[in-house]
Amino acid sequence: MAASKKPQETRPEITEIDRVVHEPGRLMILAVLHAVESADFLFVMRQTGLTRGNLSSHMSKLEAAGYIEVKKEFVEKIPRTLLRLTTQGRQAFETYRARIQGLLRLDDA
Repeated sequence: MAASKKPQETRPEITEIDRVVHEPGRLMILAVLHAVESADFLFVMRQTGLTRGNLSSHMSKLEAAGYIEVKKEFVEKIPRTLLRLTTQGRQAFETYRARIQGLLRLDDA
């Protein structure tokens, strides 16, 4: 008897995962920013648990990739840094999430 073959499911490749997004610290930042319109540096730092230095380093990489916009301003002579997810960053986060979910779904099959 010939073994029947299942039609090959479209499987997202692990190599298609965006490495900029995949790093845990940057993924946390993007997840926080995905849920809000914008957030200040201290809010993101508290939500992610990252240190000032780590957050600043990850922000630089995300900004260089075009995933976040950083705006520095003064409020009553106190510096404030605002972070906002760009359209490209929102798309990158949503694509990453869909690919990871696809990989996990195939693992359960």
